Amino acid sequence: KQWYQRRVAITAGEAFEGYDSVDHPFAMDGLKYMLLSKIMLGVPDDVQALLTGKMGLKYRGRGIDAMKAIADAGKKRDISIFNKTIAEYDDELKKDPVVQNHLKSLYDNLLEKNLVRIIEPYSRVQIAHVAETISLPYEVVEKKLSQIILDKKFSGILDQGSGVLIVYDGSESDQTYTYALDTITHMGKVVDVLFKKAQKLS
Repeated sequence: KQWYQRRVAITAGEAFEGYDSVDHPFAMDGLKYMLLSKIMLGVPDDVQALLTGKMGLKYRGRGIDAMKAIADAGKKRDISIFNKTIAEYDDELKKDPVVQNHLKSLYDNLLEKNLVRIIEPYSRVQIAHVAETISLPYEVVEKKLSQIILDKKFSGILDQGSGVLIVYDGSESDQTYTYALDTITHMGKVVDVLFKKAQKLS
């Protein structure tokens, strides 16, 4: 895990530096993917740090603003802020298939964390209450809870007849390693491509 984290961070940085050193237009994409890798690796604070100073002044625009907003949502683990950001920066985020694919993974992760946080205090809870709390449709919440149970990310059962989720003790399991490894692998492929392109320019 740590080796992959270092590899992604270093390779993403080298790809961006390669484009930046020759003022290539791809530098903006390189920076965007580097920021995305920080968000996916669970270090959103690094996004603001990277954009402090000359880099933030040189590379400005709605694409970078979108990454900053996504990082803020990730830091706060707030699914509502995430959804508002997606709506506000729809063009900047969805026109790039790489970004869009990873945002889906980030959304799924945020949704899982929010749901687990909401149900954690309960042994029994109405699904309607969970849906109202997280401001999502009942069917979306019910489907996601079912998936989380099947994936063994917490222990419980859905009583669909009464619309109740029954949560067992020790419900939350740590999926951090699996999630991080998956996202690191995906980002590794992205930054590998960027690095190869940067090498050709040097």
